[in-house]
Amino acid sequence: MLALFRIAAIRKTVLCLSAAAMLWGDSDAVAAAVAGNKHAVSSEAAPGKENLSASRKQLYDQMSAATGIAWFRFAAIDQYERTIAKKKSGTAEQAQPRLTGISFPPPVWSGPLNPNQEDQSPESIRFFGGFGNDGSGDGLADPENDADVLYSMARHLMKYGDSSSDFNIGVWEYYHNGRATQRIEQFAKLYEHFGRLDLSGSAFPLPVGKNYSYRSTWGTGRSWGGARIHEGTDLFTPYGMTVRSTCFGIVETKGWNRYGGWRIGIRDIENRYHYYAHLAGFEKSLSRGDIVAPGQTIGWVGSSGYGKPGTQGKFPPHLHYGIYRDRGITEWAFDPYPLLKQWETQEYRALKKHK
Repeated sequence: MLALFRIAAIRKTVLCLSAAAMLWGDSDAVAAAVAGNKHAVSSEAAPGKENLSASRKQLYDQMSAATGIAWFRFAAIDQYERTIAKKKSGTAEQAQPRLTGISFPPPVWSGPLNPNQEDQSPESIRFFGGFGNDGSGDGLADPENDADVLYSMARHLMKYGDSSSDFNIGVWEYYHNGRATQRIEQFAKLYEHFGRLDLSGSAFPLPVGKNYSYRSTWGTGRSWGGARIHEGTDLFTPYGMTVRSTCFGIVETKGWNRYGGWRIGIRDIENRYHYYAHLAGFEKSLSRGDIVAPGQTIGWVGSSGYGKPGTQGKFPPHLHYGIYRDRGITEWAFDPYPLLKQWETQEYRALKKHK
């Protein structure tokens, strides 16, 4: 409780100036923000795409200083929301593009019994049990104001404590979704480990220039395990060829699968699941929950699968590589062949340039 009172005491001085300065970019914008008129600033003051990561990180840091919640936890929630958000078509862009993707449904923000579902008054929102709070110091609880949104999420999380497990409980109590809780925990771990927001690097799953071949095999029929289609790309290469992580990510699964044999699954920051199957074995130092980087060895090509644990040799050695995207409720596969060609080309160019 003392922490909450301290936050209330410094909120006007820290967030009203520092968060507003970051969001609107100059001294005139700060004055407009303090006056409670954020829409008075031209959209030209919004950061460009090349500065989005830096601007988001600055906002997370400022909110962390004001609330005590680590920046990477704000980043993890924000990233999860952006990865599951459905793109809206046929709508004009906002005059003031938001930095964050966290979105509260009106009944959650304003309160389920609030007769005004567009309410921005912190007092009446509080009366009706809504989440909305004023985080920018302008007297409004605006669900389109990034400072208000992050501060409102922080107020919810602070009810549960400061530890990692407390954070996970707070996330669960908001989403009531085990998948969401797991993803946000994974993203927070990745951001904390690397200490930055940009985790966009990639690598081809096999060492480029080695003896391998592949083509698009998406959607073809399978010969074992009943009626199913091929959800991935087969890369044929000699037994024992090194298999590498294609991304910055966290090991989500590792072990035997009767279809994929010895397989490993890695979740990246874009909420994509990278699936490597039919391995001869794993890198011994890797365990579930470990963090990997692009190009890092995770195993070796084999011919395992299509049976009970240990089954080998029912097909030529190859790597089955699949990729799946999580949309919050369902996870679906998409054709990895275009990405594989892109990553392979990028590595060849990098090697050529280095030589």
